[in-house]
Amino acid sequence: MVEENHTMKNKFILTGFMDHPELKTLLFAVFFAIYLITMVGNLGLVILISKECCFHTPMYIFLGNLALLDSCCACAITPKMLKNFLSEDRMVSFCECIAQFYFLCTVETADCFLLVAMAYDRYVAICSPLQYHIMMSKKLCIQMTIGAYIAGNLHSMINVGLLLRAFCGSNQINHFYCDILPLYRLSWVDPYVNELILFISSGSIQIFTIGSVISYLYILFTIFKMKSKEGRIKAFSTCASHFLSVSLFYGSIFFIYFRTDLLEERDQDILAAILFTIVVPLLNPFIYSLRNKEVISVLRKILKIKSQRSLKQMTASVA
Repeated sequence: MVEENHTMKNKFILTGFMDHPELKTLLFAVFFAIYLITMVGNLGLVILISKECCFHTPMYIFLGNLALLDSCCACAITPKMLKNFLSEDRMVSFCECIAQFYFLCTVETADCFLLVAMAYDRYVAICSPLQYHIMMSKKLCIQMTIGAYIAGNLHSMINVGLLLRAFCGSNQINHFYCDILPLYRLSWVDPYVNELILFISSGSIQIFTIGSVISYLYILFTIFKMKSKEGRIKAFSTCASHFLSVSLFYGSIFFIYFRTDLLEERDQDILAAILFTIVVPLLNPFIYSLRNKEVISVLRKILKIKSQRSLKQMTASVA
């Protein structure tokens, strides 16, 4: 009897947002709009940074990769979620579920390391501006970026390897995507073992986030020591927006994955997951680029050139 229960599930059912079926149409419209804005904003930023030579600096290389990861995060979750709003069939195969988790875990882990690299970049730029080109070379920038992707893949491989085991009981995942916590809750393995594995795997990643927090604390200390009021305002404005994005991302992750009752279901977990998988990728292009004078200046220049070209074409066709 035990052997029959401890079998590998072929399919799971995603039950997230099923509590209010009357809101399906509204939720579909809201998340579809968020998805479009997220993709346009992030991919537009990736294209802009790759095309313009003035953006081929460490700060913008990090920013371009962050935008790429945010667009990948949206692609990993939102299309399936939108499909579930319109369909009664919420089934997801085991392979599809594991693939979604692998892709999302890779992206989010790489995001964690990339935000640490961006914090270090801002720390050097503000606290040691004269040594910036020595301490933050383009070679180091590329190495840190590649390292973030490698760390993301390694972390995902370890977690997926731990998930490739038998599940028991229900096949319903109380979430809008395949995450490690709901899957662990369906596992027949001792809950204490699952919690220990999660604590070690997540904790080892989050240790690096302490580096970003320390960097921003040093940055704030340096800003308050600045003699120029204008310089203080400019530096604080830039770092405050960065710190807001980092706080939302890390705060929601800590809320979900760092607590004593990891395998206990909570309604707030879905809200926190929405925050770091959907809201943060939506806000990042606005936080990092639309508040950036260099990006706005280049965008205005591009729009001006395009409007002049279209005006010339119109005059030429009339003539």
